[in-house]
Amino acid sequence: METIVSSKGQIVLPAPLRKRDNIRTGQRFVVQRLRSGDYRLVRQLTPGDGLVAWLRSCPEKDFFVAPRFGDTTDDILR
Repeated sequence: METIVSSKGQIVLPAPLRKRDNIRTGQRFVVQRLRSGDYRLVRQLTPGDGLVAWLRSCPEKDFFVAPRFGDTTDDILR
């Protein structure tokens, strides 16, 4: 895939990549310079990303219910 740097220095990630990796507006990335001409984008995880977001994306409704604040593992297993 190919993209172009805008006059403001912005780079747009192509829609197929955003859709495949569930990249949403406002997510933050770190740009790492590997060497001249080679760069790496690393998405920064924010609260709600990771395991909880993955479980919530389950296609079966109400498959995952987040624990309430203060619940212990004993409360969850009941």
